[in-house]
Amino acid sequence: MNSRVVLERFPAGGPRGSWPAEEFARARRMEGQQAEVVMDLASDAFLVIVREPDASAVIEVTEVAAAA
Repeated sequence: MNSRVVLERFPAGGPRGSWPAEEFARARRMEGQQAEVVMDLASDAFLVIVREPDASAVIEVTEVAAAA
């Protein structure tokens, strides 16, 4: 299972034509983070998140690299 880190949250009721969550995510992607925007329906907010691989996936990659 992938875990997620919430970088920032933005209310869904922003001004018309304004996309602050998308702009924030784009800026993080320009910095090299794999940021994406998701909707949290329970809080009516857009979340900018970064997905982190689970520990087992990291171990598998390390084991493959060590075997090579």
